[in-house]
Amino acid sequence: MESRNEHAVVLIVDDVETNRLVLEEIIKSMDCRPVLAESGEQALEIIQENLPQLILSDISMPGMDGYELCRILKRKEQTRNIPVIFISAYDDPEDIVGGFSLGGADYITKPFISEVVRARVGVHLNLYRASVDLKEMNRKLQISVSEQLKQMEMEKKNILYALANIAAQYSDCEREYVERLGGNCRILAQGMQLSPAFEDKVSDTFIDTVELAVPLCDIGYIGVPRDILCKEGELTPEEEAVLKTHAGIGARLLSELYVNSDYNEFITTAIEITHYHHENWDGSGYPEGLSGEEIPLSAQIVAVMERYSILTGRVGLSREEALNVMDGESGVRFNPDIYKICRKISRQLH
Repeated sequence: MESRNEHAVVLIVDDVETNRLVLEEIIKSMDCRPVLAESGEQALEIIQENLPQLILSDISMPGMDGYELCRILKRKEQTRNIPVIFISAYDDPEDIVGGFSLGGADYITKPFISEVVRARVGVHLNLYRASVDLKEMNRKLQISVSEQLKQMEMEKKNILYALANIAAQYSDCEREYVERLGGNCRILAQGMQLSPAFEDKVSDTFIDTVELAVPLCDIGYIGVPRDILCKEGELTPEEEAVLKTHAGIGARLLSELYVNSDYNEFITTAIEITHYHHENWDGSGYPEGLSGEEIPLSAQIVAVMERYSILTGRVGLSREEALNVMDGESGVRFNPDIYKICRKISRQLH
């Protein structure tokens, strides 16, 4: 049966050739591959080219001694976990304790007893291999968990979009309108990114997230009776109040879907848009009666583009006619600074 430590690289560091040769034969008898160094400096050069699984290092050597070699190895991320076994002709407790305090794994005294060397080298190679295996298992587990979370996020997004699509059909809202609204919100946000007033607030990620979240803006319609959503003519005050509850219904539905930080950025933006895109700049909107900068920026963007998309879609106005209507609503329904940008880039809108 193949040894678990077969072909393991063991670096032997000793300035005395006889010691190196004796240890080399012992290591070979374990089916491991010995690599020899005459000094701490040479050992560091070898390690850069060939990373060992274990190091046997003499303590007393000219130039860099074994303790200094160990200090250097333990400071580097690539080598700090390689076990270092000190070898010495002395068995002074202070030398032993000093080696352990530097991160040494074990201590072997000269003259070498081959059975002792094999036993201690074998133990520490097994411990090192177990540590490497454990880290690899953890790495794979983290990847697996991450992939599962991503899959869960995607499935929940798909469910949300399916619900939003049902809500849109429920309210006789065409899919084309929803897609146009999302595209127009992206165009407006990109225009805002070029404005000194908003360049620090509108990032590429923000733009992408807003566009992805827009289709969920009226997901709360799923909780409103269809006869109210599809009623021809004006709604009664009671029916109007019921209709307005869709903002809170949608926000509550989305607030229950937090998973992790990456997903929550999408959910947070979706909640802001769903809950507050019917708020007006002057505080006359619903559901909270927020005004001015109290209204989340994402919701302000959707408010402008929803009005434009409705006027040029369901109402049937031309681009200029719609903008003329919206001129009188700037500062009342919309942030006037955002509306100025909307007017400036209006030829790009769908």
